[in-house]
Amino acid sequence: MKYDFETTVPREGMNTYKYEARKDVFGRADVLPLWVADHDFAIPPCVAAAIRERALHDVYGYEIRGASFNAAIADWIDRRNGWKIRPEWIVFTPGVVSGLVFGINAFSKPGDRIVIQPPVYPPFAHCIKDNGRIVVNNPLIQSGGRFTIDFDDLDRKLVDAKIMILCNPQNPTGRVFTGEELARIGELCEKHDVRILSDEIHSDLIMPQYKHTHIASLSPETAARTVTLIAPSKTFNLAGLASSAAIIPDKGLRKMFRDEIDRLHVGLGNSFGNVAMEAAYRCGDDWLDQFITHISGNIEYVRQFLADNTPKIRSFKVEGTYLMWLDMTGLGLGPDGTKDFVINKAGLGLNDGRDFGTEGACHMRMNVAAPRKTLEQAMRQLQEAYMMLNL
Repeated sequence: MKYDFETTVPREGMNTYKYEARKDVFGRADVLPLWVADHDFAIPPCVAAAIRERALHDVYGYEIRGASFNAAIADWIDRRNGWKIRPEWIVFTPGVVSGLVFGINAFSKPGDRIVIQPPVYPPFAHCIKDNGRIVVNNPLIQSGGRFTIDFDDLDRKLVDAKIMILCNPQNPTGRVFTGEELARIGELCEKHDVRILSDEIHSDLIMPQYKHTHIASLSPETAARTVTLIAPSKTFNLAGLASSAAIIPDKGLRKMFRDEIDRLHVGLGNSFGNVAMEAAYRCGDDWLDQFITHISGNIEYVRQFLADNTPKIRSFKVEGTYLMWLDMTGLGLGPDGTKDFVINKAGLGLNDGRDFGTEGACHMRMNVAAPRKTLEQAMRQLQEAYMMLNL
């Protein structure tokens, strides 16, 4: 079956954050929204059918997740990335960010140090600070148009740290870390006795010629200190159903993590999220393969357009995710001027790079999970604004 990734499903008037929050976030409601990391395509038909079938039963009381739920997750991970996990390792969470908070509170105490690698997804720092922990930055290094890890700095930063939060694939830079890079992270965390919370929510969205490696799959030693967080939300546009999973091979860590969820009484989930998550992992392969082909084409289109028409706006090769990291330092506008240029001159709603850390000044994150015609419009608007700068 061929799926449609050129038709936008209208979302205005549906309390959609991406659209309804534009006035509050950007100061104007008419920017073309390419910011929030969801997309405007219909979910896979098999997932929609499963939700509709569940809706036909007119009772939505307390439910459990049967054995088939965990089995679907385990089968998906084996099928897509070759990591064989046991169903009993899986713990339901209502979201990946929630899972980070559970892990932070389970494996550390207020005042403890937690390492992150900016520029990185903004909730990482917020979760750490909001729970009374200390953010320790191990900034990624930009070299040769690619972001890499400063392992000497990481070695120093892990001293006295309790947790490292890893983002792989990396948001916003689009890196998919190699097995060698991940193995080195695992070795350093073992050396310093640091637990790993690995946000792998984008692990289904790997571009052609790249491969995702789950860090916990590399060795028993790394698995014993790692919580892997996944979800179908970014992949299949199911974020509103608040369903994700933590994979925790170590029994002791799993109990600590579960105890935190039980303490907060947030482990039930919801009827439709349970059904949708299981269905996506059972029947979503073909839809996802076509989606990745579409996204890969969009990324190459934007990269070529920028290189040809706005050369002082630099993009980076995306290895995973549907997010592009745009370096606008060449415009010479400064952080506030860059933000004004994007919003008020180009009429685009992109994520301000400063939200991802100080390293993101004069950068923007753009979501390209959209029909090509939407991106063509965005590029026209950007080019027109760029030409007015007379660079």
